[in-house]
Amino acid sequence: MEENKIHLLYLDGIDKSIIRELLLDSRTPIQKIARKIKISGPAIHQRIRKLESKGLIIGSSVKLNSKLLGYNTLAFIGVFLDKAIRNPEAVDELKKIPEILECHYTTGNWSILIKILCKDNEHLMKLLNDNIQSIKGVSRTETLISLNQQIDRNINI
Repeated sequence: MEENKIHLLYLDGIDKSIIRELLLDSRTPIQKIARKIKISGPAIHQRIRKLESKGLIIGSSVKLNSKLLGYNTLAFIGVFLDKAIRNPEAVDELKKIPEILECHYTTGNWSILIKILCKDNEHLMKLLNDNIQSIKGVSRTETLISLNQQIDRNINI
């Protein structure tokens, strides 16, 4: 049986410079990066494709301003399961709730930690009561409401 290992990837200074530029804005044109780093556009393109094929760069994304869409309450919910074996079926049910942004299997007090975005506290309470706490195996939840996100960043290269 083959082990599922992650092989560390060597990054030279050019790779790191490319990644830093893409982290600032993933839509930065290749030619702009090339001019800044002082190598050719095709070389930049080739390096980006290599980093993608090695699995270091995983797609690109658009970040939405959730407040402009009416979503003002960000919360973290610790989910306690009555049995650890219920994790897969609980996660399958949590996947059906579109307001859940992240779901983590954790150590510590909770079985699962979720990050959820709601329109307001009333919306959060309705999701907790009607959707999350009604999942088979969920014994209770603990909710932390975020008042302000003070740091939002990617890993430093």
